Amino acid sequence: MSVPMVEPLICDEGVLRQVDTTTAVIVFDGVCVLCNGWVRFLLRRDRKKRYRFAAMQGQHGGALLRAYGLDPEDPLSFLLVEDGKGWSDSDAVLRVLVGLGGFWRVAACLYVLPRRWTDAGYRWLARNRYRWFGRHEQCLLPEPEERERFFD
Repeated sequence: MSVPMVEPLICDEGVLRQVDTTTAVIVFDGVCVLCNGWVRFLLRRDRKKRYRFAAMQGQHGGALLRAYGLDPEDPLSFLLVEDGKGWSDSDAVLRVLVGLGGFWRVAACLYVLPRRWTDAGYRWLARNRYRWFGRHEQCLLPEPEERERFFD
């Protein structure tokens, strides 16, 4: 099963105090076409509105990455903050999918694989995503009805 990263290391600019603890926060690369597609995928399937989103290029996303010991300048970073704990890389992706419920819980089967394998797969995709899927010049803006689910 997935093991969370350490508790937050710092409380940068009070941002962690501003994060609603009743919803999980996904920190993603806001200029990555694949990552934006992932967020759109989650918005369509997260009927319980369990997840909120913060681009790593924004104040909240960058502060959360730093708080959990990740580099906001490293576009390979992906973070899920849930119940005050942080997960990254394949653990974060699998935890998000399982959290959607329904059919997506089948993703839990991947926990039987060694983490170094699933993290290697995540890192391989993350390293190549700009080349394969492209990138935007700036973070995309959410639709008006989705704005309350996004930080800055």
